[in-house]
Amino acid sequence: MATITKRGNAWSVQVRRKGFSAQYRTFRLKRDAEAWARMQEAGVDRQDAPTDLRALRRMTLGDVLRRYLIEVTPRKRSPDSERWRLGKVLRSPVCEVALSDLTAAPLAAYRDERLRVVRPETVKRELSLIRHALGIARREWDVAIPDNPIGRVTFPPSGNGRSRRLDAGEMDRLRDAFRRVRNPLSLAIVSFAIETGLRRGEILQLRWCHVDVFQRTAHISETKTGHPRTIPLTDGALAVLSALGGGDGERVFPMSPVALRRAWERACSRAGLADLRFHDMRHEALSRFAELGLTVPELAVISGHRDPRMLFRYTHLRPHELAAKLAGRCWTDQSARK
Repeated sequence: MATITKRGNAWSVQVRRKGFSAQYRTFRLKRDAEAWARMQEAGVDRQDAPTDLRALRRMTLGDVLRRYLIEVTPRKRSPDSERWRLGKVLRSPVCEVALSDLTAAPLAAYRDERLRVVRPETVKRELSLIRHALGIARREWDVAIPDNPIGRVTFPPSGNGRSRRLDAGEMDRLRDAFRRVRNPLSLAIVSFAIETGLRRGEILQLRWCHVDVFQRTAHISETKTGHPRTIPLTDGALAVLSALGGGDGERVFPMSPVALRRAWERACSRAGLADLRFHDMRHEALSRFAELGLTVPELAVISGHRDPRMLFRYTHLRPHELAAKLAGRCWTDQSARK
């Protein structure tokens, strides 16, 4: 906000804005003072005015992320997974860096350190969270960061999509391991995942009022894409639901994401399947549906994908099974054509 006052034969201008250094100037003519004030205010609006370094020295990246965790994360569709991810970031030394010293260098060092431990896709998600938090701080919280330093950090390239499927006997090993897990819902959730192709969050949010046993369908009201869908249920999925009993509007699988993650990790460790992830159950289910001969539009009804190219990443057909289907075929032999 600009303040223009007359002092003797001159006009004094003071431009102050929270988060920016105060600007002072004296002019002989009032119109010159007004023009300079407008120019300085426009510079503040563009975020290119001199910032107040003292305020930035008092705030760290961790302060921004903690506020983001309290104010922004609860509004997300998957707040639990984001809290878990932000918890990982907040334990890093980069969060102790003051905003006045936050440049691309410490963020790039954080990227390189994390790449030694986790996959590139995980690092990309963490960097995207930091970028969004800093952007919110600049636009909505009046934190006068000159620019978003993560914009100068090169994100790790995307790796090839996973093609992990269950090999012979692995599902039996997984079931045996889950039978020794304390919460009996764990095995039911895994079985339901492989029968439906639903995401973990979609399964945990499913309510009995959205299940129609007679129509053999389940309505998924909360999805990752924000587009509700109704999926068909296999005999196996119906058997899982039948074993659970039923309810009136309550969640079908009343289990927290954290509890499920821990149960999954313990079971996979016992089964000797440390490389298996819960999301691989979705890959397995959609691949099995594709092997049954379902068309791409039919698969999209189940998976919820709106882009067929994304759906292809989730359907991993086994070449030896395709070869079995082609056994006895010979396109150069007219008698083999039907």
